[in-house]
Amino acid sequence: MNLSLTKKMDTRRAFLSRTACASMGVTGMVNALAQIRLMNLAVAADPPPGTDDYKALVCVFLGGGNDANNMLVPMGDPASDEARRDYEAARGNLVQPRAGLHSLNLPVAAPDVPTRAFQKYYGGAFPQMGIHPNARPLADMFNAGDLAFVTNVGTLVHPIASRADFINRTVPVPMGLFSHSDQQVQWQSSISDKPFSSGWGGRVADLINASYNQGGKISMSVAMTGLNSFQSGSGDGVEQYIIGQDGPVSLGSYGLNYKFAYNIPGDVTGGYINSALGRQLKAFEDIMRLTHDQLLEERYNEFVRQARNTEGVVAAGLAAAAATGVNFDSYFANAQTPLGNYLKMAARIIAGRAPLGNRRQVFFIYVSGFDNHSGMLAAHSGLMADVSQALLSFRNALKAPAINAFDKVVTFTASDFARTLLSNGSGSDHAWGSHSIIMGGGVKGRNLYGHYPALKLGGQPGSIDSHSGRGLLIPDVSVDQYAAVLANWFGVQSSAMDAILPNLPHFDNPLTTSTANLGLF
Repeated sequence: MNLSLTKKMDTRRAFLSRTACASMGVTGMVNALAQIRLMNLAVAADPPPGTDDYKALVCVFLGGGNDANNMLVPMGDPASDEARRDYEAARGNLVQPRAGLHSLNLPVAAPDVPTRAFQKYYGGAFPQMGIHPNARPLADMFNAGDLAFVTNVGTLVHPIASRADFINRTVPVPMGLFSHSDQQVQWQSSISDKPFSSGWGGRVADLINASYNQGGKISMSVAMTGLNSFQSGSGDGVEQYIIGQDGPVSLGSYGLNYKFAYNIPGDVTGGYINSALGRQLKAFEDIMRLTHDQLLEERYNEFVRQARNTEGVVAAGLAAAAATGVNFDSYFANAQTPLGNYLKMAARIIAGRAPLGNRRQVFFIYVSGFDNHSGMLAAHSGLMADVSQALLSFRNALKAPAINAFDKVVTFTASDFARTLLSNGSGSDHAWGSHSIIMGGGVKGRNLYGHYPALKLGGQPGSIDSHSGRGLLIPDVSVDQYAAVLANWFGVQSSAMDAILPNLPHFDNPLTTSTANLGLF
């Protein structure tokens, strides 16, 4: 173990965390969360009348490994711009031409406070940066101050200071590194050195749900694309509620909002249609209202009753969203894609949140298609257009005066990893450190956070290419640090952070130190 790591681990905070959280195992983590949850509940208070302290986290997971270095791209003159020169040398036939990129208005001089993202690898230089040609909305939202990027973030167990440290295994590295399944799970759990037990979003929900959602009528964890690791909590914690892009997942065969069984679609109080389907649904719901002596049968009925009740609550929320007068279809007219449709549903739920009663919500959306080992330039161009248009539509809908929730929502992206800088012929392969989009009214936008990496291959001086000559860049910011800043904005106190993120003590705390450059809020 090297000296810097030894010093890091011998701090008082690291010692306490080692004995209390980091090595306590699943049972210990659950117990710690339960104790903190009880303490939070004891001091919980409703917000003052007339105030709205609602907050939502929206995680958009770009499944397969986003080519982040062709999303956020150096665009200066290679004769004088080191970042652009290294980019062109590394990327070969995957290079995005300078002329097509959309320029970012980075803070580099007074009256702005200059960005710190280039200090580590570029000294006093400020490389000119741009956005993929098909993702102009990202550049426009960045320049408007509504969006930022966290650069070179990824899964880590401990900081890895150099390529030599990785090659010599001076410090532990994540399990299953460069594997889709392992890295997706570790991004969602934040724990890279132990088998999966829960997601960091699920642990956040388990911790604060009782404090913020005492009057909540649906789950705090809204799983837009099905059950996922990110929102998975402890066994007795917050359960994920699945809702599709068209609304709650209803019982089959009865039509949208049960229009083939209810006299008034979506409203059982209007009675049942006198038809085979109407009588069938009535009989089913009558049975579900019965109690059963057999515990397994009763537990099954309880789940069905809860699902049916939640359906009605969500329907009331969507009706409240419609009553705002906001034309969601119009806002998302240019984002008629799976991601756009899921974000439209999230916007409707947020807009109609009053009947739901939740003061905190976590949304998770998974979109696939980013594993482009071949045909990458064309495929990634389409994906960048989809992501940027969907995020633009979501921002605009949340900013609608009748909703006015943009400052209450933080949307962030995650992905398995970035792609190798070096082309494999027509695509690129699995890499490591990546760049993440973060968007919201509370975000200090128009800036880059973390440390923008050196784009050098192999053993060149200053390279952080982990072990090959293909551009698998070692992350500077850990998922733990990134998650800590997001969780803190969401309402997790710094004193509880180690229970949520047990490996956080391995790193500089982004809430108390500036070395990670994560002053997002």
